[in-house]
Amino acid sequence: MPFELFIGLRYLKAKRKSTFISIITFISTAGVALGVMALIVVLAVMTGFEEDLKEKILGTNAHVVVLRNGASMDNYQQVMTKLKGFKGVQAATPFIYNQVMLSSGRNVSGVVLRGIDVQSDRLVTKLSRSIVEGSIDKLDPVMGAGSDAKPGLVVGKELAKHLNLFVGDTINVVSPMGNITPLGMMPKMKPFRVAGIFNTGMYEYDSTLAYISLAQAQAFFDLGDTVTGIQLKVADVYHTGELARAINRTLGSDYYARDWMQMNRNILFALKTEKMVMFIILTLIVLVAAFGIASTLFMVVMEKTRDIAILKSMGATGLSIMKIFVLEGLIIGIIGTILGVASGLLIALNLEPIITVIEKVTGLNFFSKDIYYLDHFPSLVVPSDVVLISVTAVLISFIATLYPSWQASRMLPAEALRYE
Repeated sequence: MPFELFIGLRYLKAKRKSTFISIITFISTAGVALGVMALIVVLAVMTGFEEDLKEKILGTNAHVVVLRNGASMDNYQQVMTKLKGFKGVQAATPFIYNQVMLSSGRNVSGVVLRGIDVQSDRLVTKLSRSIVEGSIDKLDPVMGAGSDAKPGLVVGKELAKHLNLFVGDTINVVSPMGNITPLGMMPKMKPFRVAGIFNTGMYEYDSTLAYISLAQAQAFFDLGDTVTGIQLKVADVYHTGELARAINRTLGSDYYARDWMQMNRNILFALKTEKMVMFIILTLIVLVAAFGIASTLFMVVMEKTRDIAILKSMGATGLSIMKIFVLEGLIIGIIGTILGVASGLLIALNLEPIITVIEKVTGLNFFSKDIYYLDHFPSLVVPSDVVLISVTAVLISFIATLYPSWQASRMLPAEALRYE
């Protein structure tokens, strides 16, 4: 063992008369551990929320949407065939998008009505897996059921709650773009049967979306054999921007493609910015602990003045003296980092049961599922985040040791022993 490390370890064990230095050392170690633990837990929760939100966005929406500028897409079958030829595209489905009113008894709500091809939509979105009641396969009227058979409609859980709807109920769909009469534009209304209720876990989607079959949407909006656009599913969801630009170049100015990151840019940017700001704020806890490490070293240097002078008289260089105190401070920082990483991972990986126990003991509800519309508390530990936090904590601890160690290395033996 190098003598610098041996002496540095010895200086960590304070003598009986130096108990105060030992207390400061303990507080500094605890400060580093607390900062590292807080960073790991908070970043794990924020990453979990971000991934959960992305999963819900991608579950309801396609990865890439291709639209036609200012008009419906009449040759969508040919466009779909061309789009499937792009590298990375796994599936494609046409859709119709319009705004309507849903009327049920005395309750009325404005919603976005989407017409979908059920079979191909299964390959692109996760709507069919979000159905909690009924079935998405019953959107078209049953053959041979009679003239009074109504087409099906699928609504979100929150929308169904607001309109007091259940599977099998009849609801009127009203479009403001109706028929032109001598009295002006008359809204178009058609009864539908609630075929299913879906729950994506996001209030915005569950309260404002409704789905009917593509054929029923074309008939209701008088679109003929046209659609609003085409949705795509791709292999790599984090390189959809490159695919969208390639589609725009190939299809020309009549069409434009938008990926899911563009359509949700604001919320994704807010999450990323918030995560970065929280990392900076919580790093200040480690920085405050680093001041404790520096204070500890200053006091150790003052107490060990005679030892430093003797070591220099025996031939120790200024660099060796500096190494002694740098290693002492680093040991404090590394021990604090290890304790912080261990406790942070323990909490982050078991966060939901820990919160459940705290809520049962205190009677408080820290995370109401009725408000946040999440069926679990998301927490995701990313190894790269843990490595970054650990390296940052050790680096801050190292920087905190430099000045007091440098001061110790400049001490002259004669000056140090003058009053001994």
